[in-house]
Amino acid sequence: MAEKTDQQYEHIISLCRDVFKKKMADYGTAWRILRPSSMTDQIFIKAQRIRSIETKGEARIQEDIRSEFIGIVNYATMGLIQLELGASDNPAMDPQEAVDLYNRYIFQAKRLMTDKNHDYDEAWRKMRISSFTDLILMKIHRTKQIENNQGKTLVSEGIDANYMDIINYAVFGLIKIEFPQDHTDDTETKQ
Repeated sequence: MAEKTDQQYEHIISLCRDVFKKKMADYGTAWRILRPSSMTDQIFIKAQRIRSIETKGEARIQEDIRSEFIGIVNYATMGLIQLELGASDNPAMDPQEAVDLYNRYIFQAKRLMTDKNHDYDEAWRKMRISSFTDLILMKIHRTKQIENNQGKTLVSEGIDANYMDIINYAVFGLIKIEFPQDHTDDTETKQ
């Protein structure tokens, strides 16, 4: 099963990276102007919209849950880049440098996922997509609290660890959407 997860994760990341590159072609690296707290708010908006659609059962604008999860992966990855580099008043960045940083943080998130999957025996495969949405929202609220405390924690992981978990929860949701045949044990994979 670990090999299947690895292949599915890579497939999802290639979709997300493709969107990241296309948006960069359209907008450049304008996101570099955002402070990490603004990245957190962008992730919140996307996760809240997913939850709203899950609750109401309908969307009034075209973007579906799938595209919102892709946005979450990309914003959380950009958030990690911003934690490292800081916001910039001059948001221009070499596109290849942006992609290299993107790939580095995705690799770290995937390594974390692999380690956790080993310990948890891929329990995520039996979870509902709505649980990933809720977990992302919880991680966002934790991140906001850490940001409000100027990044200081007493015993908890930092903002970067929360962003990594958010990436992986969004990837899991996308795997369940993209590969519904692998998740016949729950009724929510068609969302």
